[in-house]
Amino acid sequence: MKKSQIRSLEPGELHELRRWNTPTVYNGWEQITRRDVAREAFNLEPLQDFMPEMGPLVGYAVTVVIQPGSREHPQSNPGAWKAYRQYISSRPGPKVVVVQDLDKPSCFGAFWGEVNSSIHRALGCVGTITDGAIRDVDEMTGVGFKALARRVCVGHAYSHPVRWGVKVQVFGRNVEPGQLIHADKHGFLVISRGEECRLLDAVRFMDSLECRTLIEAARNQDGRPPVAFIDALQRAGEEFSRTARRRFNRKGEW
Repeated sequence: MKKSQIRSLEPGELHELRRWNTPTVYNGWEQITRRDVAREAFNLEPLQDFMPEMGPLVGYAVTVVIQPGSREHPQSNPGAWKAYRQYISSRPGPKVVVVQDLDKPSCFGAFWGEVNSSIHRALGCVGTITDGAIRDVDEMTGVGFKALARRVCVGHAYSHPVRWGVKVQVFGRNVEPGQLIHADKHGFLVISRGEECRLLDAVRFMDSLECRTLIEAARNQDGRPPVAFIDALQRAGEEFSRTARRRFNRKGEW
């Protein structure tokens, strides 16, 4: 991918991406990526969207590693919070904080609550994906900070930044700083650098194509009998596959 093709999306483009759910964005993304769509890019482990009413979460990854079950890190690096926040403030937004919890699956404490969410919201972050725990769910929602997490818990324990601005692994998926993320109640999708510039057009095209072919046929609004319905569905599938291949120059059958 040429450097000229790697760019941050405009605010309006990001806003438009938020109008679709993550599976719909995936349908567009799989047409333009060279990655293995069955094994790469989205979470492999279950997680929970604790604020589904806030809609999809879209932004660029900033990363941090924590270990709330160990008191060693706060004692050994008392300046970590300031340095970490300076890192967060230096990155372009909107930002999604991706947190790797070294204690998982135990999740001894929550990195996220009302105070930390408020601070990060003020620094241009719109939400988090954490393979640890969160607390103060209502207060986080009130702040406007969306969270996808493993679970909730009561205390913060020794939550403290251990490393930041590094590749992390959450829910079985590697995430690097600066990657575009789309997430909702279905899970999250990580877009490789260089794929952003074609993503929105691909999502628009595939969503429209699916509505005009597969969905129209599948709903059988004309009340066709089974044999005619199956034939119509087959024709719609062939048109869907043929049109997508022609548009994106890809192989494969529906």
